[in-house]
Amino acid sequence: MLMEAELQSQVAFHLTGQRPAAGLEAVDPLVLRPALLARYRDLTALRYDFPLLLVERGPEEDRVQALSGLIDRLLQDIARGEDAERVTRHVLRLERQLRSLLAEGAKGSLLSLWDLAAKRLGVHDDESLRDSLGRARGALKVDGALVDCDAALPADLLAHAWRGVQEAKAVRFRDTATSLIQKLSDILRADFMRSDAGRSAESLKASIGDFHADLFDFGAMSRLLPKAKPETALPESRRTRIRALLSVLTSQRFYAAVASAGEAETAYSFVYRSCGDALAAYRERLEEMTTVARALVVAELEIAGEFREARHAAFFETYGADGLDPADKALFPDYLVCINARQLDAAETATLGEILSADLPMKVLVQSDDILDELPLTGGHLGFGLKSRQLVHMAIGLGDVYVLQSTSSNLFQFRGQLRRGLAYPGPGLISVFSGATGTTGDLPAYLCAAAAMDSRAFPAFTYDPSAGSNWASRFDLQANPDVDQDWPVRGFAYEDEAHQRIAQDLAFTPIDFVACDRRYGRHLGRVERARWAPNMVPAGDCLARDGTAAPESVPYLFMVGRDDTLHRVIVDENLMREARRCREMWHSLQELGGIHNSHAERLLARERETRDERVPRAADAAGAAPGEANVVIVPAAPEAGPEPEAEAAADEAYIETPRCTSCNECTGINNKMFAYNENKQAYIADITAGTYAQLVEAAESCQVSIIHPGKPRDPNESNLAELMERAAAFQ
Repeated sequence: MLMEAELQSQVAFHLTGQRPAAGLEAVDPLVLRPALLARYRDLTALRYDFPLLLVERGPEEDRVQALSGLIDRLLQDIARGEDAERVTRHVLRLERQLRSLLAEGAKGSLLSLWDLAAKRLGVHDDESLRDSLGRARGALKVDGALVDCDAALPADLLAHAWRGVQEAKAVRFRDTATSLIQKLSDILRADFMRSDAGRSAESLKASIGDFHADLFDFGAMSRLLPKAKPETALPESRRTRIRALLSVLTSQRFYAAVASAGEAETAYSFVYRSCGDALAAYRERLEEMTTVARALVVAELEIAGEFREARHAAFFETYGADGLDPADKALFPDYLVCINARQLDAAETATLGEILSADLPMKVLVQSDDILDELPLTGGHLGFGLKSRQLVHMAIGLGDVYVLQSTSSNLFQFRGQLRRGLAYPGPGLISVFSGATGTTGDLPAYLCAAAAMDSRAFPAFTYDPSAGSNWASRFDLQANPDVDQDWPVRGFAYEDEAHQRIAQDLAFTPIDFVACDRRYGRHLGRVERARWAPNMVPAGDCLARDGTAAPESVPYLFMVGRDDTLHRVIVDENLMREARRCREMWHSLQELGGIHNSHAERLLARERETRDERVPRAADAAGAAPGEANVVIVPAAPEAGPEPEAEAAADEAYIETPRCTSCNECTGINNKMFAYNENKQAYIADITAGTYAQLVEAAESCQVSIIHPGKPRDPNESNLAELMERAAAFQ
């Protein structure tokens, strides 16, 4: 009876969320974390992507480096010979100390923190340690800010990457503008030298300089030089125009001064903490931006001697009146806006929408520190970053906005995608979950962010309009673990009461992510080990069954305390329901990414049904009497013919040409890759004329399954994992 009562109380808590008077403990006082995160109790002892070094100078791809990678390369250079082991051990100790400093909140450059860490390790009291660390520090070739995965990381990292992109743009602008200024100045100087004033004794003396002034009679020289002919002088209108162009180019404030003469005004700032402020600045500077863009074009014409006042003057008076074209906008710095999702009130959200839809050169970071926002009007549903998700979907729907979503823990892996987004000529939206919720106890922000991504609560993806004309090339979901599954599944091992090792696979779901947050402990109830029962089922398994579990089944989560004690925690139905909702949102993203696409799967099923229907009809037709059938889908093999081709290598694509039915399916997909021989039977004419995706599509479309795609030739083709899985049925 006691066991039955305990079972009923567990089922009641699961169904209602109401904790009974006894039998189920609250998890809050126990400071538990999901079992799959237990092995990461001390991040300072682990070598992973963080901290990051933000290098201010050097190649763009080297300006963001993981500390662990930097240390590895450093040790390759210095840890050699008899003392290699000692040097390696000492430098790795210093690396761990650097991580500890950052975890405690220290800020600074790599070199300054290096010295502080070395001091903590007692470098002044240990000669061998001093030698190892001194040798390593002397070999360091880079420096920069050392940053950890915390609330400041998204804005710091994005601003750093943005500066790198803008510096490259500034170099191009300065090179162009400096050259134009020099050539325009040369035109005016040559015109002046042909004038009476330019050939005066004073001007001639000024052109020679004081060093040789005593060697010449400048008055006599001036009288000897022929006077400038009026027809060779510049028209006053052109002279005025060139002076105006020089004034515009030397006084512009979009970049630092491009001319050495005079004191240049400070360049504009392009980093903002508000969409409203950024948009106001853009509007205020738009007229000046148009003036500079016009000056660059007119200067080119003037230097080439191709500006015709009658033809060009009226056109350039209205230049940019209807907005600058993308090429003109690309000349100027992009605006960077870093805002927190908490700032997005109705006005700021509307302004953000205006920026993105108006194709303005702005990159907007929306940082979310908390994505577990309960929605009171929907019965307390968890939003899982509802505000940022709505913005991302809106931006993708516009079609020409670069969109990146990621957690902070994945930003180092996404550094290439970040650079591409910042270099994209149109607007960009970058949505990042920092993991710095402040409600996860001693769980670091890095682990909280990683848990959000792995559990599908905040998946990582990019939408790049410049990557191609279709979804397959634009939308990329591959950064997520086990992208073709509902949840990642990882092995977990523990020791039971009899000290026996027990190993099992656990799915990492949104329940694990929510369980990290102490605000939602009410959805969980700890069961004493003595009361663990057979009806308790891992939550991931319950989610996989989707309503087919026995009514008395109770989902549980393995969690671990600070003392590494394993606990089972029952999950209530509200939290299970939220996990299912999160899975449905993940399924929608999978469809966008071409994974388990329902339209493609339905079409493939229809094609298979059609093919299955045709094969029996073909067999009947082949043996029918004259007149009984007039179409033979699968012809008999010819009695005589050429020798069969040598069997293709397993990795190479090939077609069983003698079995071809001339259905035109493959040639309709790509008539350069596939062609017919003299018997009108298909073969691969040029494997380089198409993509692996077209090979797989042709194999799936072939009515008699004679096309074998082999292995992909281009390892960089998108969606290869999915394509190879589809191709496996035809190999």
